[in-house]
Amino acid sequence: MKRVADLLERVTEWIMALMLAVMVGLVFGNVVLRYVFNSGIVAAEEIARLMFVWLVFLGATVALRHQRHLGLEILQSRLPFKVRRACAVIAHLMMLYALWLFVQGSWIQLLIGMETFSTVLRFPMAFYAAAGFFPAIAMALTVLANLWRIVTNQPGARIPGDPDTTLDHPESHGPAVAPPAPAGGHGAAHGAGHPAGHGAAVAKH
Repeated sequence: MKRVADLLERVTEWIMALMLAVMVGLVFGNVVLRYVFNSGIVAAEEIARLMFVWLVFLGATVALRHQRHLGLEILQSRLPFKVRRACAVIAHLMMLYALWLFVQGSWIQLLIGMETFSTVLRFPMAFYAAAGFFPAIAMALTVLANLWRIVTNQPGARIPGDPDTTLDHPESHGPAVAPPAPAGGHGAAHGAGHPAGHGAAVAKH
């Protein structure tokens, strides 16, 4: 299951990179055409707006899987483990309820958007609502999976305030630094390897 999730995440990241490239190319090209050649791509604004909306929700989905959303864990980190675990369960249930409301509202907007179309390209406005509908389902599944790990006390559970959650992303702490050598270690080894020479050098100076 984890391999499938990793593969989907990799595909999502490639799609996001492609969308960003298309959006930047269209916006930049439209600016150049407008100020240099006094023309432009009429559909550039609609495509760029659609790409931006999808980028936001796809990025939110990937960030949720890695716990990269903003959060305050000062209080949770000071609580006992059982209380911290109970708070995590309550928070996950609230997130599931919020995502359910989001999915429900996006579905209503998706049905409405099937009958309305964009001005230039005439694509269904449901494409915008779909950007919230499908990522919200993916986020709900992510939260539900982590909630199941918390309830069943599995080792991969991520609990806000748990100091072990920072170990999931060691790259965020910078490059690994080797521990400093013990004080006097080099001098002792040097002195042990050359006792006579070291003494002679000291005597000479």
